[in-house]
Amino acid sequence: MTTTVTPGRTGPADSGEQVGKGDARRRMPRIPDRIRHGGLPYLLLLPAVLLELLIHLIPMVIGIVMSFRQLTQFYIRNWGEAPWTAFDNYRIAVDFSAPIGEDLLNSFLVTCAFTVLAVGLSWLFGVAAAIMMQENFRGRGLLRAVFLTPYALPVYAAVITWAFMFQRDNGMINHVLHDQLGLTDQPSFWLIGDNAFFAVVVVAVWKSWPFAFLIVMAGLQNIPRELYEAAAIDGAGVWQQIRKITLPSLRPVNQVLVLVLFLWTFNDFNTPYVLFGRAAPEAADLISVHIYQSSFVTWNFGQGSAMSVLLLLFLLVVTAVYLLLTSRTPRGASRTRKSADA
Repeated sequence: MTTTVTPGRTGPADSGEQVGKGDARRRMPRIPDRIRHGGLPYLLLLPAVLLELLIHLIPMVIGIVMSFRQLTQFYIRNWGEAPWTAFDNYRIAVDFSAPIGEDLLNSFLVTCAFTVLAVGLSWLFGVAAAIMMQENFRGRGLLRAVFLTPYALPVYAAVITWAFMFQRDNGMINHVLHDQLGLTDQPSFWLIGDNAFFAVVVVAVWKSWPFAFLIVMAGLQNIPRELYEAAAIDGAGVWQQIRKITLPSLRPVNQVLVLVLFLWTFNDFNTPYVLFGRAAPEAADLISVHIYQSSFVTWNFGQGSAMSVLLLLFLLVVTAVYLLLTSRTPRGASRTRKSADA
């Protein structure tokens, strides 16, 4: 019996070849699929990168260029024609024997003292409140919400409220301290003079400590409760548990928290500006407001830009040194890790 092969019809071999080609075609990704899988992450990051360039990087580069020019009110309309001064603005800013450099140094020292107090107290209050909130008691959720209220409020509304509270004649602070408690001989001036420093520290701590409380409270959730139970069985008290278990376990969290609080506090402009206005008292002359006055009050944008660049370099150096010191593994921990590996 003979088999007739009709031209144009597909036999078993031809159908197998077509199936193989179809499988290969299905295995090969299409061009849109390649773009979707390979380029989609970059496309999603593109808006954030563009906004970062427009809002941060490009203005920063322009500010650095402005710091090398004698840019005053006479060149505002066309600042490209401002004379090129090289490093003269920087020399004037760091000449501490001259009035401009002396004022900048005083503002820098005031800002350092303000930052140390504000960051230290914010961290202390945040850690204490977070540890207290780990215990189960009635009303804990409501108390947590109350603690987070300063962090949730708009900055301007909160600081303006504090400005009214610090008023000498009708402010609540003097009403409590002088009228009700009798702790002062007469109502104090809180927004002028030496007391202005303590006023801005109080507002900064009130505004920042809920953030420390929130971060530390989240970090405490990762500490096993079995450690505290074992320590309690061994006879360790509350302070020993905090010193031996809580603080060492929170070390990575505290490293990031202190750095963020330092950068936020040292660069804080909203709090002193809303509290005191353009002319901050000498005792509360923070460097952010000082640079603003040098730029937008005296109309010397080149000098203000040079001060801003110096502040940026200082913060970069402090951040680099801090990360270098905190990234080192303690000797005890390294020995424990080596012995565990062995």
